[in-house]
Amino acid sequence: MSFRDLRNFTEMMRALGYPRLISMENFRSPNFPLVAEILIWLVKRYEPQMDIPGDVDTEADRVFFIKAVAQFMATKAHIKVNLKRLYQADGYAVKEMLKVTSVLYNAMKTKESSTNDHNLDDNSSKFKFDLGSKVAELKAARLLGSAITAKGASLYDLLGREEDLRESRTAAIARPLEITETERALRAAIKDVMENVQKTNEMLNNTSLDEASLDAKIEKKKQELERNQKRLQTMQSVRPAFMEEYEKIEEELQRQYDTYVQKFRNLAFLEDQLDDYHRLEQERFEETENSIKMMQNKLREEDRRLMRSGGTHMLVHAHRLSEIDVDDDDEDEDEENEGNEDLDEDNDSLKVSTSNPGRPTRSMHPQILDESDNDF
Repeated sequence: MSFRDLRNFTEMMRALGYPRLISMENFRSPNFPLVAEILIWLVKRYEPQMDIPGDVDTEADRVFFIKAVAQFMATKAHIKVNLKRLYQADGYAVKEMLKVTSVLYNAMKTKESSTNDHNLDDNSSKFKFDLGSKVAELKAARLLGSAITAKGASLYDLLGREEDLRESRTAAIARPLEITETERALRAAIKDVMENVQKTNEMLNNTSLDEASLDAKIEKKKQELERNQKRLQTMQSVRPAFMEEYEKIEEELQRQYDTYVQKFRNLAFLEDQLDDYHRLEQERFEETENSIKMMQNKLREEDRRLMRSGGTHMLVHAHRLSEIDVDDDDEDEDEENEGNEDLDEDNDSLKVSTSNPGRPTRSMHPQILDESDNDF
């Protein structure tokens, strides 16, 4: 902030008629209330009818006030001010306000130069620069300019057709006017108009009749609706005769259904358990059958091998050992009776087959030579 700017600002404000005395010491520190008061006064000088809120107690109010003043100056006076400097409310704000006061001061000086010295003092205090009143005139001038351009274009087109229309116009003017034909045409036009009027009146009458019939139908429907509503209320208030019995039967049916669902679930569970048991039994039976078949195959192999060797002493010893092993196997497989019975039947058949005269006499029980051959 320079001393010259502050001095010029105070002198201009005094010349413009600001009622308060502005000192140079007012802007040594931020003084926002004074800046707001000066800005409101300057806005009123530009536009007396402009209403700007003067509440600057809070930060938001101060920001809104500064924005409103800056927008007014930009749109009305075409003066761009710095919002940050105005908000500082110190010497930098004086520079921004000096832009506005300079315009007002120069306008006042221009006005004073065109008047005499006698009216100088009287007009200086009553000076008003009403820029807002000229905006409406400017808009009207723009509209008139557009209308004049459109009318000129249409007039040019019509003048271009003047050569073609001149002969037709001259012939029409030169033709004698026949009163009878004109009267006939007027009567025909009047008749058409009267017919249209009559049709319109008939349509209006029909509309009124339709309106009355529709009103009657609406009233009838309203009465039916009221009766039906009353009947519905009566039926809702009356309890049916067999409602209690129906509710009891419904409760019993619900209990029966719950019982049915529970039993059905139990049955499904038991059937699943039974299927698992049958599957396990079948697997156990197949394992037993496979073990029996393996034993039979080993017995047949031992029998063939003994038949080839032909040793009587070894046959007797093998017979004793096989009897001991068979007894042990019978004790281990007591739970599988069916498999043991099949094994005994196979052993008996082997004994009968060895008793034939064509074959040498020897024991038909299998001889287990090695300890590993008995592990089945």
